[in-house]
Amino acid sequence: MSTPELVIKDLHVAVEGKEILKGLSLNVGKGEVHALMGPNGSGKSTLANTLMGHPRYEVTSGDILFKGESVLEMETDERSRLGMFMAFQYPVGIPGLSVANFLRAALNARLAPTATDGNGAMPQRKGINPKEFRTLLREKMALLKMDESFATRYLNDGFSGGEKKRAEILQMALLKPEIAVMDETDSGLDIDALRIVSEGVNALAGPEMGVLVITHYNRILNYIKPQYVHVMVDGRIQVSGGPELALELESRGYDWVRDGKEVVAG
Repeated sequence: MSTPELVIKDLHVAVEGKEILKGLSLNVGKGEVHALMGPNGSGKSTLANTLMGHPRYEVTSGDILFKGESVLEMETDERSRLGMFMAFQYPVGIPGLSVANFLRAALNARLAPTATDGNGAMPQRKGINPKEFRTLLREKMALLKMDESFATRYLNDGFSGGEKKRAEILQMALLKPEIAVMDETDSGLDIDALRIVSEGVNALAGPEMGVLVITHYNRILNYIKPQYVHVMVDGRIQVSGGPELALELESRGYDWVRDGKEVVAG
């Protein structure tokens, strides 16, 4: 196993005073694909949002380390510039903002220094020039088998579920994160869109990027093959194992984990 880039240590998280995560621990290394599965309400999306610093989620104890450094005091943009990324379950539409302009702004922010000038302002850095960006964008769209006209459309405005998720994967391709968290990316996708999105993730996954796929169902794991599968129930990871664990969940459901009839595996 590679040295973990993302280390979650005994994490406790509350929302409006109610504890949701109750001592969750997990390591994700570069080059690894982990699947986090669990029934609705188990805390999967709470974990994803906490990792990226959503202010609604209060970390009451534990820690999140990325590259050996705690990120708990970092803003979301700082975590992103360090190399963390989250693909949303329900991406928001922004009429009037083209996909290309959004992606260029996101890439310039990703490349910006993480430090401030002492007055809270981000240091200025010359952004990627338009010609270089267009070349890079075409390259990534070709990799993901996307028509170039997609870049001129307004971000997620009038997009199908599959198009929204492909826009997320395109963003991931440009930003090149070291750890990508995919929060129920399969939600709302038909089988063709699921296959296309999964092919995009597989094209990007490699030794320089670790992936945490958060899902309720096994179907996306027919296309994105994890080395590790974790089952989350009631705010904790109850069982961990290899890819065969996902198949067992498909046949047996979550009740056997919820009822505590099995011990941690793997």
